[in-house]
Amino acid sequence: MALRKFNPTTPGSRFRVGNKYTELTTDKPEKSLLAPKKRSGGRNGKGKMTVRHRGGGHKKRYRIIDFKRNKHNIPATVKTIEYDPNRSAFIALLVYADGEKRYIIAPEGLKVGMKLEAGRSAQPELGNALFLKDIPLGTLIHNIELQPGKGGAMARSAGTYAQLSAKDGKYAILRLPSGETRMVLLACIATIGTVSNSDHNLQNLGKAGRRRWMGRRPRTRGVAMNPVDHPMGGGEGRASGGHPRSRTGVYAKGKKTRNKNKASSRLIISKRKGRK
Repeated sequence: MALRKFNPTTPGSRFRVGNKYTELTTDKPEKSLLAPKKRSGGRNGKGKMTVRHRGGGHKKRYRIIDFKRNKHNIPATVKTIEYDPNRSAFIALLVYADGEKRYIIAPEGLKVGMKLEAGRSAQPELGNALFLKDIPLGTLIHNIELQPGKGGAMARSAGTYAQLSAKDGKYAILRLPSGETRMVLLACIATIGTVSNSDHNLQNLGKAGRRRWMGRRPRTRGVAMNPVDHPMGGGEGRASGGHPRSRTGVYAKGKKTRNKNKASSRLIISKRKGRK
């Protein structure tokens, strides 16, 4: 991926760092794989705002992504690499030998014309989807299922990946991007390679208006509010606001928020970096 630093011809472009999108091959999505996407603006069914800082933004259409990769033992050709407004990674359009078209999350290094395959007959090569029991140790993978047949749920955002470090009984042991080590059933499917658009986090929007185009509204700091509006509000002058916490009083630093009785806790071998 290549980044572009804009010349300061306007105040909004002075600090803007954008994507060159050199990997993309078309700006026309496949119409048969588009679906409408309704936005709530942070409101529930009664029209009450339940999520703050959302609303507006450019209209989008959803791209139907094949997270399951369940079309096994049928070769497919990469037709295009495209931009997806609904996610940070790029997507690739596959055309299978029987004529069916599907979108997948594009791995880093995928090129138009490459041949991909999924299933037991596939080789552990870039973009192919295999069962974890068939993937060699040390391989970098993404779009990993947590339950067999349910579809990829882990390592789907730009630049992310997990590493297959061991196999123990009916489980594979994965090292995740967060530093967590956990077990996943060997019957689950994962895709070889790392997710594309790895420099996504280095971009700088340059101005508040670009954030508005993305459907995000301004956020007011808690220390700038009155005591009735936020636990960190009030005080004479520029008061620090006390210990950082949310509007509902939940501490923002140090407090553990994971449910101790969560079923998947037994599959976690070591927790995330910096956690004890």
